[in-house]
Amino acid sequence: MKLISYEVSGQPTFGAVVGEGVIDLRVALENRYADLRDLLEQDGVDAARRIAEKRTPDHRLADIRFLPVIPNPGKIWCCGLNYHEHVIETQREVPEQPMFFLRVADSQVGHGEPMLRPPESTQFDYEAEIAVVIGKPGRRIAQADVAAHIAGYACYNDGSVRDWQRHTSQWAPGKNFAQTGAFGPWLVTADEIPFDSDLTLTTRLNGVELQRATTSMMIHSIARQIAYLSTIAPLRAGDVIVTGTPGGVGAKRNPPVWMKPGDICEIEIERIGTLRNPIADEA
Repeated sequence: MKLISYEVSGQPTFGAVVGEGVIDLRVALENRYADLRDLLEQDGVDAARRIAEKRTPDHRLADIRFLPVIPNPGKIWCCGLNYHEHVIETQREVPEQPMFFLRVADSQVGHGEPMLRPPESTQFDYEAEIAVVIGKPGRRIAQADVAAHIAGYACYNDGSVRDWQRHTSQWAPGKNFAQTGAFGPWLVTADEIPFDSDLTLTTRLNGVELQRATTSMMIHSIARQIAYLSTIAPLRAGDVIVTGTPGGVGAKRNPPVWMKPGDICEIEIERIGTLRNPIADEA
């Protein structure tokens, strides 16, 4: 099942994608859940699935505004330097432990929405990543038990303002400009993708392929990342883990390739879908 957060007529809601339409789950489930995060917290996915199997869509996808899959996550953990090719191109050492930084919710937009280049920089870069959304809360989760805690998967573009990222050894400034990342278009529930499947990630900028890798090329697996993070702090339903980008980022190309207004960036992940965003200057 594909679950989305979206707006229709200016009102935020959430739903299940059926073909080219979406069922408004907030309405169909009689307002028992405030949003998609609340649905996950209250273990409402099975109820949503039963609705999706028998109800016709309320809206066309073409008529809605996509929001980030989870608009209000408690935490967005992002893993850096987690593919060997990316480590090589950055001339870093392979990290013994997963390297994490935090993003904030308003640094991201939904599918189809403009990713905004801030006026303080022209070094706006793309990063294709698979996002994991937590469904079942847990602390100190063993790697063997990780699959039971995953609600599903989505595409993520960890848009990066590179010069600000390099201001200090802490990457957060370059990762948290408003509306510079993208998360979507939907959450594919975990039952649709067997745990530890090898999925291909691809980035296209204006139709030109710039990144391609598979999740088997990760240095630290999804299971390792979730076990590690849940040792630091409890993982809650709706928390997001962005699992790292492969080689081919714009900053390490010769010459560098930066996203600019008018560009279209697409992040495609096998069995999940394609996250597509135009690039615009922040007003």
